[in-house]
Amino acid sequence: MTLVSAADLVRDAAASGRGIGAFNVIHLETAEALVAASAQVGLPVILQISQNCASYHGALEPIALATLAVARRAETPVAVHLDHAENPEFVDEAIALGFGSVMFDGGALPYDENVALTRDVAARAHAAGVYVEGELGEVGGKDGAHAPGVRTDPDEARAFVAATGVDALAVAVGSSHAMLDRSASLDVDLIGRLHAALDVPLVLHGSSGVADAVIVEAVRAGMTKINVSTHLNGFFTRAVRSKLASDERLVDSRKYIAPARDAVAGEAARMLRLSALQEH
Repeated sequence: MTLVSAADLVRDAAASGRGIGAFNVIHLETAEALVAASAQVGLPVILQISQNCASYHGALEPIALATLAVARRAETPVAVHLDHAENPEFVDEAIALGFGSVMFDGGALPYDENVALTRDVAARAHAAGVYVEGELGEVGGKDGAHAPGVRTDPDEARAFVAATGVDALAVAVGSSHAMLDRSASLDVDLIGRLHAALDVPLVLHGSSGVADAVIVEAVRAGMTKINVSTHLNGFFTRAVRSKLASDERLVDSRKYIAPARDAVAGEAARMLRLSALQEH
């Protein structure tokens, strides 16, 4: 297998009532770890590059081309997806680089402005054969704060999808970005109502803060794409700390990055199985 579109992976998972893991790339080692995880369990994976990640690397192109190259060499189906793009020009750049799917994040905008911008982005992306994820009902926590009060209204979600033509929708159901513990309380009933109201797959952002059993509940209620970043970053960082603490003379970064990459691969493999309802 090789590089595929997230469209196929998400639609296949939704049709079979399973979830699919969508994990954020921070650097090349993350991409390598996630592809290794996919190979370990024989399940597809979506590699996500956010606008924040591109800013860290100074531009989108370097980390995008590296990630696309890793995906093309994969043994299993791997998609590369643009996550949380907040300006249309960034989406256009990702499409030109070869991303098969993009997420335009207008969740913090007034509803009418979110609709107008998302509709324009979706039209351009669809013209290029690219799958589009939108967001309605701001998912909290981008500044590290847990904001559990925001919720996506099913009727508004139905109108939003019809007005914009998005292929998948990120919804606010109680999760929050950048949580360091897994204590988020999801509104599983709302997930079920959103699933019944929409004919596009649902996306759960902030899944790092959601416990295993609750992720399973969410998938069974109709959630499809399960986004994880902070949780896996913790495995990477703890492995680096442990390796450096074991040898104060260690200076070759490969010798502490490699075990960190392996740690991410192991947990990502488990999360892929969890999202696919193969481990719970």
